[in-house]
Amino acid sequence: MSDQLIPGRLRPGQEGTDEVDRIVAAWRRERPDLDVGPLEVLSRVTRLARHLDRHRAAAFAEHDLETWEFDVLAALRRSGEPYLLSPGQLAAETMVTSGTMTNRIDRLQARRLVLRAPDPDDGRGVLVTLTDAGRSAVGAALATLLQRERTILSGLDAGSRADLAALLRRLALRLDQTP
Repeated sequence: MSDQLIPGRLRPGQEGTDEVDRIVAAWRRERPDLDVGPLEVLSRVTRLARHLDRHRAAAFAEHDLETWEFDVLAALRRSGEPYLLSPGQLAAETMVTSGTMTNRIDRLQARRLVLRAPDPDDGRGVLVTLTDAGRSAVGAALATLLQRERTILSGLDAGSRADLAALLRRLALRLDQTP
């Protein structure tokens, strides 16, 4: 059964034609020997990611934060009280190298959004903790981000959002498990 015949599914062009439709049509014309179907999904994901990056950056800028700053502060805030993690844990949470994380912690500490403290369980280690200013900044930025993201998703009903989340989770899990 084609997707066009499944009740509740949109038919191609039903919501209008987007740039990806034009790209896919051009590739089908130029390379009819190739199955360009994956572009219909993944090119849209890529384009959406770019839009989301811009919306997120704007939300964070309202609170004088860069995206990477929000990521680090949010990882600390999500860890729960007393809001502290090792630099290695922060690097893993934000998917950056340890060298990059060291630089980020330095910059956040200079802004008094985080503090370094000796790790009581490891004499050579340090822990990074969220300051009150850091907690306030990440909380305000999160509220703005969520409002913007609710607006972005407002064109989808709750069931469609749940379906999309489930499909994206399935794809993400598969990629996360691929070396």
